[in-house]
Amino acid sequence: MQVARVYVSIGSNIEAEKYLRAGVAALREHYGDLLLSSVYESEAVGFKGDNFLNMVVAFDTDEDVHTVARTLHEIEARNGRVRQGPRFSARTLDLDLLLYDDLVLNEADLEIPRGEIIHNAFVLWPLAEVAAELRHPLCQQTMGELWDAFDKTSQKLWRIGFDW
Repeated sequence: MQVARVYVSIGSNIEAEKYLRAGVAALREHYGDLLLSSVYESEAVGFKGDNFLNMVVAFDTDEDVHTVARTLHEIEARNGRVRQGPRFSARTLDLDLLLYDDLVLNEADLEIPRGEIIHNAFVLWPLAEVAAELRHPLCQQTMGELWDAFDKTSQKLWRIGFDW
């Protein structure tokens, strides 16, 4: 069975520290060793709300991409994630599958690589931190190059100390 390198963004703005820890713990329990970015705080994007805490984790798995996506949804549900509300809203835990090796997939409920990578600082900066040399499967720029070129005035984001 082939092993894939997976990148997942984690975000929360409801009891954010609690749910970031819960998300990391659940991913570690299921997938083992994780590579963790720093934790970043950002203003809500797309709606008015409390600030978010965000980070990116990476891990290796022999699960297929759909199994990983289902696992992420199950972890979110166990942590009180409600999916019936508006797309841009407060969340206990948001786990987004960003990359699955160099797979390109565009299905109704699963887009890999996730479009947010190049549009949202809260995804791109932590991803560039842990995978600066990784090439985006579509545009072929590295995550570091994408972050260097990103308009950093468009979204407020800052790295914070986080006590694990």
